[in-house]
Amino acid sequence: MALSFCGNNKTLTPYSVEQGVLNNGCFVDALNLVPHVFLLFITFPILFIGWGSQSSKVQIHHNTWLHFPGHNMRWILTFLLLFVHVCEFAEGIVSSKVMDSNQLHLFMPAFMGFVAATTSVVYYHNIETSNFPKLLLVLFIYWVLAFITKSIKLWKYTAFYVGPQHLRFCITALLVVLYGLLMAVEINVIRVRKYVFFANPQKVKPPEDLQDLGVRFLQPFVNLLSKATYWWMNPLIMGAHKRPIELKKIGKLPIAMRALTNYLRLKDAYEDQRTAEDPERAPSIWRSMYRAFGRPILLSSTFRYLADLLGFAGPLCISGIVKYLNVTNNISEADKNKGTVMGVYFMSTTELLQNSSVLAVLLFLALVLQRTFLQASYYVTIETGINLRGALLAMIYNKILRLSTSNMSMGEMTLGQINNLVAIETNQLMWFLFLCPNLWAMPVQIVMGVILLYYLLGPSALVGASVIVLLAPVQYLIATKLADTQKSTLEHSTDRLKKTSEILKGIKLLKLYAWENIFCDSVEETRGKELTSLRTFAFFTSMSIFMNAAIPIAAVLATFVMHHCISKSGPTPSEAFAALALFHILVTPLFLLSTVVRFAVKALVSVQKLSEFLQSDEIGDDSWRNGDILVSLEAGKKHVGMTKAINRKHPMRYQMDNYEQPSRRQMRPTETEDVAVKVTGGSFTWGNNLVTLSDINIRIPTGQLTMIVGQVGCGKSSLLLAMLGEMQAVDGRVYWSKPPECEPSHPGNISKNRYSVAYAAQKSWLLNATVEENITFGSSFNKQRYKAVIDACSLQPDIDLLPFGDQTEIGERGINLSGGQRQRICVARALYQNTNIVFLDDPFSALDIHLSDHLMQEGILKFLQDDKRTVVLITHKLQYLTNADWIIAMKDGSVLREGTLKDIQTHDIELYDHWKTLMNRQDQDLEKDVQQDSQTTLERKTLRRAFYSREAKNQVDDEDEEEEEEEEEDDNLSTTTNRRSKIPWKVCWRYLSSGGFLMVFLMISSKLLKHSVIVAIDYWLAIWTSTKTSPKVTSGSDGYYLPVFIVLCAAGITLCLITSLTVEFLGLSAATSLHHNLLNKIIHAPIRFFDITPLGQILNRFSADTNIIDQHIPPTLESLTRSTLLCLSAIGVIASITPLFLIPLVPLCVAFYFIQKYFRVASNEFAAGHNKLSAQKHEARFKQRMLELTDTNNTAYLFLSAANRWLEVRTDYLGALIVLAVAGTSIWGWAVLPTEGLVGLGLTYALTVTNYLNWVVRNLADLEVQMSAVKKVNSFLSTESENYEGSMDGSQVPENWPQHGEIKIQDLCVRYDPMLKPVLKHVNAFIKPGQKVGICGRTGSGKSSLSLAFFNMVDIFEGKIIIDGIDICKLPLPTLRSRLSIILQDPVLFSGSIRFNLDPERMCTDDRLWEALEIAQLKNMVKTLPGGLDAVVTEGGENFSVGQRQLFCLARAFVRKSSILIMDEATASIDMATENILQKVVMTAFADRTVVTIAHRVHTILTADLVIVMKRGKILEYDTPGTLLEQEDGMFASFVKADM
Repeated sequence: MALSFCGNNKTLTPYSVEQGVLNNGCFVDALNLVPHVFLLFITFPILFIGWGSQSSKVQIHHNTWLHFPGHNMRWILTFLLLFVHVCEFAEGIVSSKVMDSNQLHLFMPAFMGFVAATTSVVYYHNIETSNFPKLLLVLFIYWVLAFITKSIKLWKYTAFYVGPQHLRFCITALLVVLYGLLMAVEINVIRVRKYVFFANPQKVKPPEDLQDLGVRFLQPFVNLLSKATYWWMNPLIMGAHKRPIELKKIGKLPIAMRALTNYLRLKDAYEDQRTAEDPERAPSIWRSMYRAFGRPILLSSTFRYLADLLGFAGPLCISGIVKYLNVTNNISEADKNKGTVMGVYFMSTTELLQNSSVLAVLLFLALVLQRTFLQASYYVTIETGINLRGALLAMIYNKILRLSTSNMSMGEMTLGQINNLVAIETNQLMWFLFLCPNLWAMPVQIVMGVILLYYLLGPSALVGASVIVLLAPVQYLIATKLADTQKSTLEHSTDRLKKTSEILKGIKLLKLYAWENIFCDSVEETRGKELTSLRTFAFFTSMSIFMNAAIPIAAVLATFVMHHCISKSGPTPSEAFAALALFHILVTPLFLLSTVVRFAVKALVSVQKLSEFLQSDEIGDDSWRNGDILVSLEAGKKHVGMTKAINRKHPMRYQMDNYEQPSRRQMRPTETEDVAVKVTGGSFTWGNNLVTLSDINIRIPTGQLTMIVGQVGCGKSSLLLAMLGEMQAVDGRVYWSKPPECEPSHPGNISKNRYSVAYAAQKSWLLNATVEENITFGSSFNKQRYKAVIDACSLQPDIDLLPFGDQTEIGERGINLSGGQRQRICVARALYQNTNIVFLDDPFSALDIHLSDHLMQEGILKFLQDDKRTVVLITHKLQYLTNADWIIAMKDGSVLREGTLKDIQTHDIELYDHWKTLMNRQDQDLEKDVQQDSQTTLERKTLRRAFYSREAKNQVDDEDEEEEEEEEEDDNLSTTTNRRSKIPWKVCWRYLSSGGFLMVFLMISSKLLKHSVIVAIDYWLAIWTSTKTSPKVTSGSDGYYLPVFIVLCAAGITLCLITSLTVEFLGLSAATSLHHNLLNKIIHAPIRFFDITPLGQILNRFSADTNIIDQHIPPTLESLTRSTLLCLSAIGVIASITPLFLIPLVPLCVAFYFIQKYFRVASNEFAAGHNKLSAQKHEARFKQRMLELTDTNNTAYLFLSAANRWLEVRTDYLGALIVLAVAGTSIWGWAVLPTEGLVGLGLTYALTVTNYLNWVVRNLADLEVQMSAVKKVNSFLSTESENYEGSMDGSQVPENWPQHGEIKIQDLCVRYDPMLKPVLKHVNAFIKPGQKVGICGRTGSGKSSLSLAFFNMVDIFEGKIIIDGIDICKLPLPTLRSRLSIILQDPVLFSGSIRFNLDPERMCTDDRLWEALEIAQLKNMVKTLPGGLDAVVTEGGENFSVGQRQLFCLARAFVRKSSILIMDEATASIDMATENILQKVVMTAFADRTVVTIAHRVHTILTADLVIVMKRGKILEYDTPGTLLEQEDGMFASFVKADM
């Protein structure tokens, strides 16, 4: 047929204008072309030429600034306009088909209108971003012209009596309305911006966010199209692929999304509910949430409704397409003439919708829109959820700072509960918000679905729907069961972790005592309990997966069997496949419903907890400023400075109100007031009804150095905490002095720091931050002061050793620092803080003498006293008492004496003499100790050793190197991408194989079978239904089709059950074997492994990684295999039905490949960023820092969510294209198709592909992240174990070996690692039975290495040690180690009973245990404890003081009656009096045994029978102390001289 604009109909003369020009329909249509052509002619040159030379762009960040009024309105109207143009075009083409000749004028103007509308929006966008409003005039003219020409057309239609019953009339009317509205929008822009027709145009400035180049999150600022498709993410996601995203690159959050903004919104909404009439009324959190975040939730719900309603277009279009496939348009002549006006045919709406090609295009558009709305709804809810969480976190933190201490200590609220609020409750609410639109969208979806099913299939549909509805409660039950099991699993795993971390902390001791297996078994026992609950968990998970897969099959079965019984015939293809698609739509909301209901219940509980928390008592805010107030418990904590106050059970708090700018305190003039703190008649308790401190009357003089002394466990630390208000006062009061009157007393001016206290606890506590941040601790950085503090604490040499100097991360995740280094950093922090009062709790306990002196002189006497700060110091080192201005002596929880040293000398001579004898002793050992550096240098050495060994280790083992790097790089988040972007197949295989080959085979075969059966069911349905309509198919009876159908469905359901079970239990057996191997490997690893691997890293394997392997990998694996197989089977089915489909499939696959590749990399980056930050969120407890961290965390989270949306929008559009391709190929390739049923099948499958495509990608990305856990665990599985066997059999060793305790050391060479230099070189010695041997020497001379060599803990590569005639290297390790005893430098206790700590093997009688306790001076103390020997020891022995712990360790060594005892400087943290007793005891109780003492202080070995002096791994001097002292120039003599 020839093409001509007005058609070439012979009878009608299309070109005649006799009745008047405007009465010719063709001319009116031609007139309509004019505006479109006009617009294209003007805008194209501007777009193409003008833009190249446009230099006047306003320089702002990203060209996304949208500032013309009515912006969104314009975009929405343009989208509508485009849609109407598409309808107009379709109508024109179909009408023109009905006519005798092609009428171009029916669809040409529509096409041009479409092009013009697209151009208009592109043109507008460019003008807006380059801020050139004058050019908008062109658009204004276009809208006016288009409006006029369309109105003429409408007017002519009415003149010819064409009315709303005709489709073209409706379309034209719509266009008139749209053009009118767009004209109005344009006029509004002129009215507001005054860019033309007005003298002074309005000036505008870009919003703050866009001027700030740091803001990278542009979702709120881009135009609608970019918002809907996340187009602005492209550069970021593509960039991530080239090089990793750094957190800095993600930038800041826009102001509206920052935690602070949201916090203020929520807080206002919360506070507004407290009315004047009823100030006590508890504000409702729900209401405040609705007030603050209601609008976005409503918006998101609207999107959700639209998406759900559009979702039903799919099934309806399918049924239409299948129905009208072979209905040709043979319209009778009479109808045709009836519809012809102005020489053109006008059709009704229904006629258009009976065209399957039109329906295919409609289906495509509906899918695209549905997906766009759905993703928009998800995005809005997630953003709101994140904002809400930020706001809640800020509210909780703010509240924590105002909580009264009594609340905390009375146990009404524990730190754990608060942490739960922070970590769990806020997340529960956030998740509730995410799922919240489902709550009201689901009922609508279900009702609509059932109505449509009824409309398609009649009453039998209700049977299928009732199957689905009746099984929903079962799913809910399963969901609640899952939640319960998860709780019990969590309890067991926390328990297991506690045990594991204890083992790892005390690993050295366990190895030396050969107790590894006892402890290993106890962990395995807990793990057993955990696995039992994991088994239940796996069972319920698989049930839930099974229900999800089997319900649609069951529903379809019930429906069609019912249909067959009622109507005696099966359904037609169009009904059957529409019904199938509807069932698939229905299952999702019902499956989600159980989850949503569960979250709603949890959210109610969380809100309950939150509101209780927000209403709990607060501290009286200003009371402490007015004069000499007493600090009862309420205000006590106001004074706790910025540093942590730790105590045994209670959390830490900081003064946070204005830590940002601590003004330098003005020097105080001389004042009469000289007491900083005064306690009168105080008695205090830790809240367990036992009074810890009683009858306390003390004063702390201002600006002076007060020392608190007393024996181990007499309540010194408790006294400090009592003054800080951290204990409960039973009676008495604590006064803090008021600010001196003479200072200008504007409330703003008094630096709060006058009242704050810097506190360094006995147990050092570090933030996870750099060394510098740990010292400055939120104060402003002052270089000079910082330098002075570092020098006073002699930290410089330690800092020089760290890989990044003082910018190295330390803390839980950081580098392992030794005790002394940690302690000095804490002291440095207390010194650096600009506070009036400094409390130091035994800062010298972990330091050697040289450092202690330096710290005392430089730090305390010089730095603090020059500043006139009030210092309170607890110490055991009595030689410093001479420096004290004021002394408080304590005993058994009460004050023995207070006063100056002179007072005590005159009034309590006995005490003074006691001190004096101890001081002399101390002075002897400590005053001029030559080996000043001992411990410190040792620590520095270990640090150095750890670093160098790391390098050595990396060269050895490539796989490990990767792991090490990942660990260390985890912090800076830039692990190179190429490592990330490939899926670790090797690791996957390792994971599967650890689950057992039988299970793997079962899983794979059952999965494949299941999917083939599901395809068979649908295929059978297609053939069966086609018998109803298609004459091509020879019809078998329904009686033949139905039974087969039932059997297939039953098989499908059974297979669903089998597959879901196999996957879960495969995962479980893999988890079991991985954890078992990991624990055994690690516990039997050589001690060297623990020196070079940070404890946190090992613990992570047992906590986070094991958790992932236990609970997360199996469902991900299941979901991944299911969605992949579904997609593959769908594509296979479609290709077999319409082979033409393979042509468009190729480009779609390529697109999909790239989309998923880019996404996986980017998503991993964001996820890593987000996880890293969550790990930090509890530690940083400063408000500003907290808000910043919350923001950074949320930024990563938002980007992750936006990246997910980016992916889903793209895969959804791909899916829509697949549907279009299938529909197209089926319609146009219809002639070759056997049956219509197969077309329905193809389309239904194409629809499911859209749902599953993005699951494939997301599961891939998840699995990739989760597999890294397996990889990390595997890297530990390759560590070498110690050689436990030995060459001798354990049974050949005599029962009572070593009987005498004779030790021969022959030519001994020892090293820590084959890569490192030897630490002992050719050592020879002979120790007779029963001798007391002292080993001394400077740090690093190899003393401790020698003690380890006795236990074969180090690599003895030459020479041997022979004990009672047996070479120890030949013995099995457990035998050797269980026959010797050792006391280590740092005391290790395990949680359990005292009995368990002394004798975990349960070998000894009670008498023997009591005897050991008596020797260790502990008998009386243990007798007073509830339970005696069975009294509880908390984790790490925290309920005993450090000194008492050391005594327990001595007792432990006495219990094991071996004839050789090795003491590695075991008396460091014990006060002098106790140490004296001990030395005597060792000499008496061990009179007949061989004792080897490693001395850091020479005086302890002056009484020994034999002294060995070591230097650089060799023996320098070897003789009795007497002989050695005679050699004037000998090393030992010089040591002792220095000591005198």
